[in-house]
Amino acid sequence: MNKRPLSVTIISWLFIGVGVISFAYHFNEFRTRDPFQYDAVWVLLLRLMAIVCGAFMLRGSNWARWLTMVWMAYHVILSGFHSQQELVIHSLHIFCFALRLRCTFGARERVLRRKYQA
Repeated sequence: MNKRPLSVTIISWLFIGVGVISFAYHFNEFRTRDPFQYDAVWVLLLRLMAIVCGAFMLRGSNWARWLTMVWMAYHVILSGFHSQQELVIHSLHIFCFALRLRCTFGARERVLRRKYQA
């Protein structure tokens, strides 16, 4: 079995950690307000998505990589409404993340394709 690259492990655990911490922070905020406000539910669902993406990227799931890219693209768009520094930082993160995971998961897919074609 191929060993998972360290960068994928770090990114996955970072998503899990940030997701858990931000979920706990926003869940506390969720209880103090009207529980059916849609913005609070939306924020909690995004935090859960980060946790799920990180966990399944650790397992090597390709769909988790794509969902993580969508999650990061959403944050790039969202940071466009904030400071220019946030936009640049989020854009660099998504670019580096896409390059690294493309190499990692793309190589695995090529190996599997060759294995099943033979």
